[in-house]
Amino acid sequence: MPYSAPVPSRPVQAETAAARAVGLSKIYGHGETQVVALDNVSVDFGRGRFTAIMGPSGSGKSTLMHCVSGLDTFSSGSARIGETELGSLKDKQLTRLRRDKIGFVFQAFNLLPTLTALENITLPMDIAGRTADTQWLDTVVNMLGLSGRLKHRPSELSGGQQQRVAVARALASSPEIMFGDEPTGNLDSRSSTELLGFLRASVRELGQTVVMVTHDPVAASYADRVIFLADGRIVDEMFRPTADGVLNLMKSFDTKSRVS
Repeated sequence: MPYSAPVPSRPVQAETAAARAVGLSKIYGHGETQVVALDNVSVDFGRGRFTAIMGPSGSGKSTLMHCVSGLDTFSSGSARIGETELGSLKDKQLTRLRRDKIGFVFQAFNLLPTLTALENITLPMDIAGRTADTQWLDTVVNMLGLSGRLKHRPSELSGGQQQRVAVARALASSPEIMFGDEPTGNLDSRSSTELLGFLRASVRELGQTVVMVTHDPVAASYADRVIFLADGRIVDEMFRPTADGVLNLMKSFDTKSRVS
């Protein structure tokens, strides 16, 4: 899809962290039923970069995303969005932070069926009593190829189009960071490729920061960096990943797990 890049609305500062975890742990239960979902994890997510989080089921990848994004509490350590320490915030402050500084895209599209695509995109800002930046909104809508679909309701859109609306909703408020939890999980291969291309473009063209949890090596290959979790710990990372490189590294983890 042809796309003419606009001037980014904010400078890209890749050397700084948009989000950070230091010694982050998340423990469920007590005694014999205790489960350590995150075990002393420290990681930075660079501003203006696309980071993928991978690992086998139960490795803690979604828990890490939920704790760093303020969707879940953590047991110990520190989690920050920019310079804001999440552990010190009360519920209303966390809600405001998520609304104003974070965008979310999940496997489920989470669109309201009675609203048009445009109304779904602007809904979070409407609830917050904020007016959308028309120029930025137009840029996002055009990048995602939704200009001709804004008056359509979700039932009139394909799965790929619905997920693009969800991405537009996440980007519409120009968040400091956008988190995606298996955002291609309900899409066919063509729609997945399109969506990943849009996420890549949002980083390259718009200076957006994206953190995506995925199990798919092809999806991870769109990222600048992949971090790998196992048993609640970061066990490796890869820069400028390829699908084959990610797959081979994941296979090596499986082999080590069987040996141990």
